[in-house]
Amino acid sequence: MRERPEASPLLIIEDEPDLRQLYELALVKIGLAVEAVGDVASARQRLAQQRYRVVVTDMRLPDGTGLDLLRELARDGRGERTIVITAYGSADNAVEALKAGAFDYLTKPVTPARLRQAIATALAAAPQGAPAPAAPPAPDEPPAALQRLVGDSPAMHAVRQTIQRVARTMAPVLITGESGTGKELIARALHACSHRASGPFVAVNCGAIPAELLESELFGHRRGAFTGASADKPGLFQAAAGGTLFLDEVADLPLAMQVKLLRALQERAVRPVGATTEEPVDVRLVSATHKDLARLVQGGQFRHDLYYRLNVIPIHAPALRDHLPDLPAIAQAILERLAQRDGLPRAPTLTPAALDRLRAHPFPGNVRELENLLERALALHPGPVLDADAFTLLTPPAAATVDIPPPPAVDTARDADAPLSRAQLEALLQRHRWNQSRTARELGWTLAKLRYWMQRLGVG
Repeated sequence: MRERPEASPLLIIEDEPDLRQLYELALVKIGLAVEAVGDVASARQRLAQQRYRVVVTDMRLPDGTGLDLLRELARDGRGERTIVITAYGSADNAVEALKAGAFDYLTKPVTPARLRQAIATALAAAPQGAPAPAAPPAPDEPPAALQRLVGDSPAMHAVRQTIQRVARTMAPVLITGESGTGKELIARALHACSHRASGPFVAVNCGAIPAELLESELFGHRRGAFTGASADKPGLFQAAAGGTLFLDEVADLPLAMQVKLLRALQERAVRPVGATTEEPVDVRLVSATHKDLARLVQGGQFRHDLYYRLNVIPIHAPALRDHLPDLPAIAQAILERLAQRDGLPRAPTLTPAALDRLRAHPFPGNVRELENLLERALALHPGPVLDADAFTLLTPPAAATVDIPPPPAVDTARDADAPLSRAQLEALLQRHRWNQSRTARELGWTLAKLRYWMQRLGVG
């Protein structure tokens, strides 16, 4: 549907006349009202006269930079969505623009299709006929995903603030933190607070997919691309169109796949296995890892340019021991959720002695470990109150830095192709009292994949 000419227009700022005309024609062709100028001074005059739905600006201009305008718009509380165009390879400029509040960025050369896609995404976030507000209005009640980030400590307050500040942009976000700190929960909250909340949220554990299948899983494949490819299959990028793609444990990507992911980020397009052309994709990328990516970059195990692209907006998920004052609130929230799941009339409460015992534990598994302990206590000690004796099995593990116990020195039950040993898998299942769904969730696997490896390794 074409927009009426009287709708709030778009402003394009580009000093090269040929490019300015190309951009203008590409947008007018699809019925958008466009105004175009060639320098910062002219842009300031237009911006003083009216508001725009979207502002597209080149980074380098004869009398200033696009960042100058971006900062002025933010200072004046203007609500225009801003898209910055940078020279190819100027990742530092793109990062600076996004951190300064730009909604999105494009790298030259910008094709008409790329420009139209970026504009469409920005317009979807800015209501038609009126400029977007400088920040999304605070709802009466925050999204449920944000409410699950419980805690009044400065660390948790900072996490929630960052989520609400960056959710309205297209900037890639890298979530770091130890295993069990709730990195996926942060990613879901980011999605729920964004203009993409009505779109899909697709999560994938990069370490759980065999390396030889990663490209097909992420980008899709064409029929006949390889043995067993009997039909075209869209990848996870296509499945997340219009929404958010969450790449968990992104540090586990092989170097060859890192190159292809970098291109997908730069070009906003993917090439399915067996295809000859790329397909544009419209996704917000959020990634997470419990590893030190900067150290992996120094060791040559992770590409510096990809790290730079992913780490535009960093969010750190604090370890539970770093915000222990939040433990009572987090524990009670978990108990309420478990009680609701199990159909209990009300959630039990923790006695002061129980809380003291929990506070004394180092929690190497963080909130995930706390949830497991509470779930076990709830099952073994039914009643309205959980006392300290409900946590008698609360003992620090021998290896506090890993989630999966190390395999024995000699493990004859190890399958050469298995992602973990029989002993490791049995230990995980025992930890979850042989609940396959929870074990699969901790591993980031599907239930079918867990059952396959249980059968192959002779577990259960």
